[in-house]
Amino acid sequence: MLRLAIFLLVFTVPFTAFGQSGSFVHNRLMFYNTENLFDTSDDSLTDDSEFLPGGPKGWSLSRYKRKTEGLYKTIMAAGEWDPPVIVALCEVENRGVLKALVSGTGLSKYAYSIIHEESPDRRGIDVCMIYRPDRVKLVDTHYWIPPGIAWQDFTSRSVLYTSFAIGDDTIHIIVNHWPSRRGGVLAAGNMRHMIAAMVKYKADSLCIKHPKARIIIAGDFNSNPGDPEIAILTERENGRCRIINLSDNNQGGNTGTYKYRGTWEMIDQVLVSESLIDSGYGLYADTGSFKIYNPPFLLAPDEKYSGQKPYSTYSGYIYNGGFSDHLPVLLDLKLREVK
Repeated sequence: MLRLAIFLLVFTVPFTAFGQSGSFVHNRLMFYNTENLFDTSDDSLTDDSEFLPGGPKGWSLSRYKRKTEGLYKTIMAAGEWDPPVIVALCEVENRGVLKALVSGTGLSKYAYSIIHEESPDRRGIDVCMIYRPDRVKLVDTHYWIPPGIAWQDFTSRSVLYTSFAIGDDTIHIIVNHWPSRRGGVLAAGNMRHMIAAMVKYKADSLCIKHPKARIIIAGDFNSNPGDPEIAILTERENGRCRIINLSDNNQGGNTGTYKYRGTWEMIDQVLVSESLIDSGYGLYADTGSFKIYNPPFLLAPDEKYSGQKPYSTYSGYIYNGGFSDHLPVLLDLKLREVK
């Protein structure tokens, strides 16, 4: 589980952009850690040897096709047969695997467009996005790394920025995939802190410019809601926006998106600005808008620790044939008419 990904959406959207007289156009957002979506070709610029035919994990064309088909089914089912408007993804090897997903499966009828660029990650895993151009229009896109670090010295995942137009309005989205805390908490901690501070700075800057900016921060944080990096995102200073973690009520017990040594962790989270919850009109998200998507087909028996766990593609080097070692998270945006 390497992995963190965050997507940040900023909404400054009047109700007329999505419908009239309180009507609601379905706008579901999804984030999914795909657990190593690799093809079977050797990339000489990255260390993808684990996922090559003849490699230690026995990766093959049939396994790759099975995984792609499983991801398609998950996206379709998560949208309740109207697939999400925006799907942010991490642990994706290259643009080619995204093309196979959106063009070589039943998603092709929805004509998803792709946002992708190769990151400096040593294994070649990237952050990316697919979106439905019939519902949103891409305005701008960039990739970022934390300030003060030269590109050649940065070996993690770069940060994806996008902005979309919906009607006359704009959504700004930032997707991150932070370093893993496993196998070296101290080594990765400083970089995770730097990325969290950058995301917080971007959110605060948007709130300074637009005090009522409607913001969503989500993804695989590789941290639980109470961890220090998440506290960076939710801290509040004078003149800056308050960020509320909708995932906080889902931590502990038998709920979470990732299971580590028998314990569920709430690694994939959604945080929102207070203005998105306390919106007088237009788009808003209530506390029930966030959801861990955990249907039975994404779960498997946890034979070692009891209960259930995500139906992963691999357990170490043992092939399970499942979908991912993470569960997806969803957020629905609702519409309130002007009174």
